Amino acid sequence: MVIITLQRNKCIGCNYCVELAPEQFQMSKKDGKSVLLRAQEKKGFFTLKSPDESIFDGAFEAKKACPVKIIEVKQM
Repeated sequence: MVIITLQRNKCIGCNYCVELAPEQFQMSKKDGKSVLLRAQEKKGFFTLKSPDESIFDGAFEAKKACPVKIIEVKQM
């Protein structure tokens, strides 16, 4: 199980997450911030829980590249 969390309100719109993990992230045309696809929102945190282990590497690279450190990736 892979769990990805995004604090969207702190996003600065750098686009690194989209470049490194386009299957998980895209940029919003409305406000230019990152969107975690298929995520559930709770109190400003967007969380995706996926049984697909193959998404871990791309998501982890996006986490490392994020200049404002708003992406968390865990493997259970």
